[in-house]
Amino acid sequence: MGRLRVAMVITRFSGGVGAVALYGALALDPATYEATVVTGGAGGAGGGREGTLLKGAAAVAVAEPGDFTSRAHAAGMNVIRVAGLVPQFSPRGDLAALRTLIKVLDEGRYDVVHTHSVKSGVLGRFAAARTGVPRIVHTWHGLPFRESQSWPRRQASLGLERLAAQHTDAFLAIGSETVVKALRLGLAGPERIRASWPAVDVTTFERADGAWAQARQRLDLPLGVKVVGSIGRLVPQKGPDLFVRALARLPDDVFGLWVGDGPMRERLDRLTTKLGLTDRIQWLGHRDDVAEVLPAFDVMAVTSRWEGLPSVLIEAIGAGIPLIATAVSSNHDLVQPGETGLLALPRPAHLARAITWMLDNPVASRAMTEQAKARLGEWFSPRFLGAVLDDTYRGSSRRPRNCGGSITPGEDRGV
Repeated sequence: MGRLRVAMVITRFSGGVGAVALYGALALDPATYEATVVTGGAGGAGGGREGTLLKGAAAVAVAEPGDFTSRAHAAGMNVIRVAGLVPQFSPRGDLAALRTLIKVLDEGRYDVVHTHSVKSGVLGRFAAARTGVPRIVHTWHGLPFRESQSWPRRQASLGLERLAAQHTDAFLAIGSETVVKALRLGLAGPERIRASWPAVDVTTFERADGAWAQARQRLDLPLGVKVVGSIGRLVPQKGPDLFVRALARLPDDVFGLWVGDGPMRERLDRLTTKLGLTDRIQWLGHRDDVAEVLPAFDVMAVTSRWEGLPSVLIEAIGAGIPLIATAVSSNHDLVQPGETGLLALPRPAHLARAITWMLDNPVASRAMTEQAKARLGEWFSPRFLGAVLDDTYRGSSRRPRNCGGSITPGEDRGV
């Protein structure tokens, strides 16, 4: 029996969503699976007109900072970049991307298509169904419909997801809250939904002796400061504006670090200046040395307005850093209040109070950190994710419009 051909379709192959897709692909047994990553970019990466395709080294060459295509390609995966597969909504561009995806999936004759994120989740599943892919899997990294959205936009997003769900054999839901919401919204029956977790190699983030001092020297931090840090794209979802406003409520000896870049950078620079914090915060931008930067943190503050379950929580636990996270979505799966960290509302005053308590109670903070590491277990490891994917790809759950049985590599799709 030959290898199963799996295509992972993802809009932006970076950040937490990209890391879940990457670690999942890397965890698959290469003797059993042949993996392909089909990705787009932040704003049309890939160059050229709509529908342009780049493959292999050419796709890697145009990768933006933080993009994982180089790691996937180096690991022996096939890499395909679709120029029009971007997060921004565009009727013309999205139709062009859909046509290109249909072409890519038809030519690849994949046994499994596994989609991630919102745009590629909808377009990828429609394209996979159109080309007769035997098994279609989608991962919800949190659900894209929120109370803060306008009613028309929320209903449109929900309607598209319900249509795409009709072409989905199995769902992986990052975090327990995502499972609960999906069931309540009637997106799928319980037999098609399985809880899943971000995968992180925590050994990469374990602190070596002297890492604290080395990290602070690397970042040229002032002597004697307490450091509250965070990691994430500079976008409204991640709440970097909440982070800086919380910092403004803290004493002058508390310093802020933020790792990550994004479209809010100029706005945040202006806000930092307005609040008089230019000497108390560093916007570090994208870094490839996160494991070396993390030990500089005294506290990790995840300030998201909405989330699935971010990988940075696991990275902080691996590095032994006390955790504060906003009380949204599935953060409580890892941050259990008073046991493994603190939860706060996504408001500057609440965040500032939680940070103050953590900094003022180092003994209790360390105890929570140890509890968090002890409870992490194997569920968040790449090995565990690989087992979940193998089981899901070969599972028996079926989309409502498909009564077929289990798949075998290279079977006739009847396209």
